[in-house]
Amino acid sequence: MTRIFETMMSDRDDDKPDGDVGVATKTRARTQRPPLYKVLLLNDDYTPMEFVVHILERFFGMTHAQAFELMLVVHKKGVAVVGVFSHEIAETKVAQVMDFARRHQHPLQCTMEKE
Repeated sequence: MTRIFETMMSDRDDDKPDGDVGVATKTRARTQRPPLYKVLLLNDDYTPMEFVVHILERFFGMTHAQAFELMLVVHKKGVAVVGVFSHEIAETKVAQVMDFARRHQHPLQCTMEKE
């Protein structure tokens, strides 16, 4: 058994002069997280508050209380962030809200911007 170990050690020593041992390193590219986008709901003087609450519940999964509170922020401040998503999801949410508002003949505006 000792003989096998000595043979294996002598084979390793032949690869590097003076018994130096090297460490193999492998660099990996660090993947970046995709940028996130804020979905914004804009206030107008024509869309009913109940409709905005319905939009927030239906497309953003909010409870009635959360939706009502955020609708008031939109109403008072003129704009509010209703969610932060990847580009594709934010784009889809904006399209869904805009389409739904148009089908119900409301001028509600929904946009997105990079976070």
